[in-house]
Amino acid sequence: MVGASSLHPRLLSSFVGDRLAQSRQPLAQLFHYNPGRKHISMQLSRTFSGLTNILFNRRNNLDEVPDGKRKCLRPGKLSPRRPVPNHIKKPPYVKTRMAPGIASGPEVHDLKGIEHMRASGRLAAQVLNYAGTLVKPGITTDEIDEAVHQMIIDNGAYPSPLGYGGFPKSVCTSVNECICHGIPDSRPLEDGDIINIDVTVYLNGYHGDTSATFFCGDVSEKARNLVKVTKESLDKAISICAPGVEFKKIGKTIHDHADKFSYGVVRQFVGHGVGRVFHADPVVLHFRNNDGGRMVLNQTFTIEPMLTIGSINPVMWDDDWTVVTEDGSLSAQFEHTILITEDGAEILTQCEA
Repeated sequence: MVGASSLHPRLLSSFVGDRLAQSRQPLAQLFHYNPGRKHISMQLSRTFSGLTNILFNRRNNLDEVPDGKRKCLRPGKLSPRRPVPNHIKKPPYVKTRMAPGIASGPEVHDLKGIEHMRASGRLAAQVLNYAGTLVKPGITTDEIDEAVHQMIIDNGAYPSPLGYGGFPKSVCTSVNECICHGIPDSRPLEDGDIINIDVTVYLNGYHGDTSATFFCGDVSEKARNLVKVTKESLDKAISICAPGVEFKKIGKTIHDHADKFSYGVVRQFVGHGVGRVFHADPVVLHFRNNDGGRMVLNQTFTIEPMLTIGSINPVMWDDDWTVVTEDGSLSAQFEHTILITEDGAEILTQCEA
């Protein structure tokens, strides 16, 4: 259990808690802690009021997962940090090792900026597609990270996760019950695993952010259906995006589709504006909500729903990054960076046919 007083700033980086970076309230007023109790509750209204606070919860010692057909995920060994050539432009946060949180103000671009976003999105999509071809039983997530790292720097870009708040690797690899932010390590993928690979590249001063969940070997029908529905929920959410549309419609669209299959929607992790900075306004919620805000022309942001078969309550490992489902049930995620256009939305992180 980690108390509010010892909260590391980087833990705010990719969570709904990013909004805390903009809050004038001290942390002691944002969180309520009763010694001897397992959970800490948030003292926030509206968006935060119903959320489980995962930032301070540690995983139970699960030995078996609900279906009893696979081993519980365990951390492996980490390899040394991979170098990036000096000539490659690095985002500002790399020097500070501090996660900057969500920047205020949306990412809205001129024509030159749009072309830069298309380029970074296209490269991110190509890298993700290549990473997916590597998924097979026996390969380690560290080997996937090595391949992703090399492809990104070979294309003159920087792997955005590397050094973000101290994150040690160039890609996130989230296996089975891992919801997100899995750190690549020595664990080999096993037949029947599912794995989300989350790629972000920083090219010419702009970030392109995308992820997908892949099958490893012979995957169960239960897992395949979860992945299928998660992808569908993202596609449906993108289809309703256009100038003037309320952001809250994204959450309703995803939540409505997940409900049809009795899947849970993880609430603590969000989509976000992306472009010249890694995380910017707006915060895009994937569940039903009453938040305000509307999409504007030439704006870029991510949508990245995470669905679960069982519990939606996430628990963080002691590495302060890896987040897994409380009950060990499977989780899947898909993500695209989109551009709001006059006709709707253009997917920037999609490989050309």
